Amino acid sequence: MSVLSLLLVVAAVVLIVLGASVRLVQQYQRGVVLRFGRLLPAVRDPGLRLIIPFADRMTRIPIQTLVMDIPAQGAITKDNVTVNVDAVVYFRVADPAKALVNVENYLGAVSQVSQTSLRSVIGRADLDTMLSDREQVNAELRAVIDTPTEAWGVSVDRVEIKDIALPEGMRRSMSRQAEAERDRRARVITADGEYQASRKLTEAARVMGETPGALQLRLLQTVADVASDKNSTLVMPFPIELLRFFDTKTATSAGASPQAAPPKDLDTADPQVSAEVIPAAGDPELA
Repeated sequence: MSVLSLLLVVAAVVLIVLGASVRLVQQYQRGVVLRFGRLLPAVRDPGLRLIIPFADRMTRIPIQTLVMDIPAQGAITKDNVTVNVDAVVYFRVADPAKALVNVENYLGAVSQVSQTSLRSVIGRADLDTMLSDREQVNAELRAVIDTPTEAWGVSVDRVEIKDIALPEGMRRSMSRQAEAERDRRARVITADGEYQASRKLTEAARVMGETPGALQLRLLQTVADVASDKNSTLVMPFPIELLRFFDTKTATSAGASPQAAPPKDLDTADPQVSAEVIPAAGDPELA
């Protein structure tokens, strides 16, 4: 074998060994190396990393935040209502070495523990809490899921309940309950408004009673408001004081005493009153 052939063989072997020794770790990954099956404590950072060929085996673990959908789980709440609840889990690998060594498949393990934890949390909560206070349910669900996953090097960042499917009969009952609650509030608000209006009207009546002219001013203001609508027929009450004033003026102009007003019908009037009133009219013949 010539020297050139030997050099070519050596170069090929070097290239093969070098290719087997170089590993590329992405920015969103961390490299975990096992040397002869034993875990090395140092985790490889992003970049080109060298390992010992045929002795080291490096596994790249992503440290990105992963999103996993939890399928709809049927469960019975604390108040015996059957519901179907689905959720979503946001988690990431905090310790790549534990995620590789302590669990066979951390993705499948997180999925299974999320489903079982979701059913457990639903069984401990009532329906009103799940519908009105989802933040509390989400926090409790996150704490339940994060407890076993901590030993796997997985950190659960957030858990959100997406949808709560209720039976059709329960939906109709809740709709009737909400309608009755709105009706009750409307009646309470109406009654409170009438009560406040009655208090104000009582105060206004007290003020008008202390000042007699205020009632007449209010009457004139009401007449002006009604008269602004030209399609309305206005019936205005005439003050009695004004009628007495007109009677006094008419009796004075006829020469009669202001205190004695002539009767409207002489046939039905009292004879004594007629005899006293007719001479006062100034007729010389009847006098």
